[in-house]
Amino acid sequence: MTKKEDHIALFIDCDNISHKAIEGIINELSKYGIVNIRQAYGNWTKDNLKNWEEKLLEFAIKPIQQFDYSKNKNATDILMTIDAIDLLHTKHIDAFAFATSDSDFTPVVMRVQAEGIKVFGFGEKKTPKPFMAACSQFIFTEKLMATSNKQAGEENPSEAPVRKSGKEMRQDTWLVNVLRNAVDHTMDEYGWANLADVGTYINNSTSFSPINYGYKKLSNLIREIDLFDIAFDEVSKQMSIRDKRLKG
Repeated sequence: MTKKEDHIALFIDCDNISHKAIEGIINELSKYGIVNIRQAYGNWTKDNLKNWEEKLLEFAIKPIQQFDYSKNKNATDILMTIDAIDLLHTKHIDAFAFATSDSDFTPVVMRVQAEGIKVFGFGEKKTPKPFMAACSQFIFTEKLMATSNKQAGEENPSEAPVRKSGKEMRQDTWLVNVLRNAVDHTMDEYGWANLADVGTYINNSTSFSPINYGYKKLSNLIREIDLFDIAFDEVSKQMSIRDKRLKG
């Protein structure tokens, strides 16, 4: 199971994240602890951030003003990075979260990770892979927006939740390798691996999240992808899995 975090600091790059995603981001982070530091960065004098104003009040997010000192230079990124590093050394934070689709934050994420602190990443599907890979876990905001709309009874075809089928996931070489590698490293002498241990190994070694494939839980994704035999212990209430390629 994922460790509960006590204190989470959330940094939002409002130039690169839709205001529609913030509810899903807060809900997701609340699974792991209290998001007691919430800061949103941008030039609030610009009209393109007007939609954020209501969300800042609704979710008790502190707006951080940063003027554009020159063209083609994102002063917001620099300030956000400075504040994150300052917080790293002055406050006890169990986890950081960066909401951005900008790869410029990759170095700061790697710096935080070097201190042994988990980093959650949130961004659009266009987010460069280096930033996604640097995070402990990365979730596409499109998935969170779709879930929020569904819960609110809203329908938006462009944000409709897409759950990957077993066949589609089996064709995803990266995903298949992640799952099989995790089982290989956590299985017992008979090839069975506790699903909780598999999940922990995946969280420690990749930025994978089942949400990006349309599943809330790893167990549901495992059932659908149909690559593993499944055993459930009624006493311990734990699931174990074994690669179907193993015989006997």
